[in-house]
Parts: sequence; structure tokens; C-alpha cells
Amino acid sequence: MKYKVVLEKSEEGFAVSVPGLPGCHSQGTTEKEALENIADAISEYLNVVEELSKNKTFREIDVSV
Repeated sequence: MKYKVVLEKSEEGFAVSVPGLPGCHSQGTTEKEALENIADAISEYLNVVEELSKNKTFREIDVSV
């Protein structure tokens, strides 16, 4: 899957977040490191969502805007 991220220069290097995944943030001393770290953060975020969704009944519906 592909996710759009926001990459910003910070005092420590680079900060990165995923607007489509609230609370999913990371950082790195270089742009490359920040992007690698956010890839790991996205994976962990999705694992937590999957774990929290187990044994719950829900439907996924596409909505056009």
C-alpha cells in the first residue's frame, strides 16, 4: 500500500507524519531515515488497528466525495 506523508525539516533532522492515519508520526536524523522509520510506524499502526478490530463486527463501505 502507499500512503501520503508530510515530511518537515526539524531541529533534530526530519519529522514525518501520515495525514490518513491520525497519530502516526516518526522522525529521523536524515530524510532517508525518517522515511524508513515512518514505514515501520505505518506497519505497526496497521497491526494495532487489526488487533483492535478482532472479534468485532463491522462493514467497510466506500464513499465517494
